[in-house]
Amino acid sequence: MDKRTYTVIEGGSIITPQGFRSGGIHCGLKKTERYDLGAIVCEVEATAAAVYTTSAFQAAPLKVTRESLADGKLRAIIVNSGNANACTGQQGEADAYAMRATAARSLGVAEQDVAVASTGVIGELLKMDCVTSGIEALPPRLSGTESGADDFSQSILTTDLVKKEACVSVVVDGKEITIAGAAKGSGMIHPNMATMLAFMTTDAKIDQASLQQLMRQATDLTFNMITVDGDTSTNDMLVTMASGLAGNETLHASHADWDIFAKAFTYVCQSLAKAIARDGEGATKLVEVLVTGAISEPSARAIAKTVVGSSLVKSAVFGADANWGRIIAAVGRAGEPVNPDNVDIRLGDITMLRESRPIAFDEDEALVYLKGDTVRIFVDLHNGEGQATAWGCDLTYDYVRINAAYRT
Repeated sequence: MDKRTYTVIEGGSIITPQGFRSGGIHCGLKKTERYDLGAIVCEVEATAAAVYTTSAFQAAPLKVTRESLADGKLRAIIVNSGNANACTGQQGEADAYAMRATAARSLGVAEQDVAVASTGVIGELLKMDCVTSGIEALPPRLSGTESGADDFSQSILTTDLVKKEACVSVVVDGKEITIAGAAKGSGMIHPNMATMLAFMTTDAKIDQASLQQLMRQATDLTFNMITVDGDTSTNDMLVTMASGLAGNETLHASHADWDIFAKAFTYVCQSLAKAIARDGEGATKLVEVLVTGAISEPSARAIAKTVVGSSLVKSAVFGADANWGRIIAAVGRAGEPVNPDNVDIRLGDITMLRESRPIAFDEDEALVYLKGDTVRIFVDLHNGEGQATAWGCDLTYDYVRINAAYRT
């Protein structure tokens, strides 16, 4: 990121921007008493935009949300975890519409103003008696307090170990604007649009087309640059609601403070994306790969994601094995132009390869570095001006254990 023009709000959440309430509840979709149903509600009609998975198999809630967002406005988002409502046919689609209708009735808003999201096991029908009663019981649990935000963040988790939240403030037109987000994601992470499930709120007044474009640009740099296991979900979705209550002039790409706002928005996306990568199923380390000197930015992105997604690189990081051969092999198979005689590789501050020739390094120093909770890999291709950063995690025994028994 460029020099900060925003302030990180420690402890901030999706209800910190003006006009939002949220909450969560256990309705019975999960076998434990963990929360599995949540909602975010805006007190006014919010400008809204979304991006979705590129998977050919898109879950029923995505169709419903696309319809709700046809006019670029929302009042609420209803989310369940524990069941993805994906690959469930006409009944699954009917259930997603029923979720929207029940939420609209319970919240006192129009059906068209409600988005629907689901996450969890694929191919099983929702227990609609649980979902319906849960939605009807949810309104009293919604609040503009941190407890409401925490309940929502907990309600969207599946195999996640921790909740993911981020919040910043920025000054636009002399007014303080807040941007916040909450996300879930731990496995089945290899986005090709946005993210697993992520929800952002802001009190900025913003043009809908500009918000949509900003979301696409920000996700290309953040959510689209993470991977845990190379699998793209059927339910990936990022939705943003803007209440417009901060009192600024309408933001758009030509606004004098647009870049300031865009950087703050992108920072929130990056914080959530990195939190997802760090919390990858079974992960013990966050892995960050910075590629410079590529022929173009898209080329750098492709190479960075190939390296961070390599099972061999991920396994070497888990085993604290400073095997730069895994890294250069991933660079070479990314399908992007490179000069094989002029590549540099560093692990943190430890240079391992210069001009494609091995450099003697201290193995003990490398071992200590790799045992840390964050591992940074630097690749300089000396082939152009393109650069990009990707994030992922190590591949551990626990990843196999978790996914070998995901349904059971």
